[in-house]
Amino acid sequence: MHVLITGAGGMIGRKLAARLAHEKILAGREIARLSLTDIMMPEKPAGFAGSIDAWAADLAAPGAAEAAIAKRPDVIFHLAAIVSGEAEADFDKGYRVNLDGTRALFEAIRAEGQKSPYSPRVVFTSSIAVFGAPFPDPIPDDFFTTPLTSYGTQKAIGELLLADYSRRGIFDGIGIRLPTICIRPGKPNKAASGFFSGILREPLVGMEAVLPVSDEVRHWHASPRAAVSFLIHAATIDLAPLGARRNLSMPGLSATVGEQIAALGRVAGEKAVRLIRREPDPAIAAIVAGWPTRFDPKRALALGFRAETSFDDIIRIHIEDELGGMIPR
Repeated sequence: MHVLITGAGGMIGRKLAARLAHEKILAGREIARLSLTDIMMPEKPAGFAGSIDAWAADLAAPGAAEAAIAKRPDVIFHLAAIVSGEAEADFDKGYRVNLDGTRALFEAIRAEGQKSPYSPRVVFTSSIAVFGAPFPDPIPDDFFTTPLTSYGTQKAIGELLLADYSRRGIFDGIGIRLPTICIRPGKPNKAASGFFSGILREPLVGMEAVLPVSDEVRHWHASPRAAVSFLIHAATIDLAPLGARRNLSMPGLSATVGEQIAALGRVAGEKAVRLIRREPDPAIAAIVAGWPTRFDPKRALALGFRAETSFDDIIRIHIEDELGGMIPR
């Protein structure tokens, strides 16, 4: 099997590539080739005996998507995107990367299939940002998409394209709407949701973190480990039960910022909690106010997708995966 990951240099892309390289099997088939691409050269995961190609490319640039598809990957994980805050701040860049790059990839698959039969599995990472307030509580699977950000709009358009190209048999696609991923390792990025991770990640290593919203803000979360499992599961399941509705809201955990902080206190102690500094940011608060807070993802659960059920577990997963199982003292 040949697997392509776009956005392979991002946090989830790196973790997905590492897991595939470690497990060496996908959908019951041995992975013989991994192809990894991103705007910057992605790192190759260690321990993989098969062939690995890695290169830097802008999928929206002429010929880039065609080059990525030329070797006809069997499974394509399309993760390449810029994050919510950056897409909102830079309108042109958001549409170029999140929409034009996606359309170019889908068109490259179509062009390849016109040469001779070719219809890969495509797993597209969408977002709960495709929904906009006001919301029911919880949000059901059949709630309509009315995004309130450019990022959410770009992802919603990507969902429609995925469904239409799948309907026409160009590829076998599934879109998974990821919760906000928490705790994200590494340095803060430009996502408006970054503080959800920052108020836990930094205090766990003895650093101060800024909280720009109130403790009452509620949101929908899943760990990086769960996100990778979502992707792999989406690549392996029978998609016939989805019918024409190819996009799914993923399971997650609904929690307030205050509940996050309480979990931090239980796992890491009050010393860590005291490192959180409250500094209200009206711009971030306004963006977050339009985000979903709780879902009822019956379709995804029926298909076997699973996520964490407590924030204590999410914090412990971060400690296991990123801190060697120990909190620095």
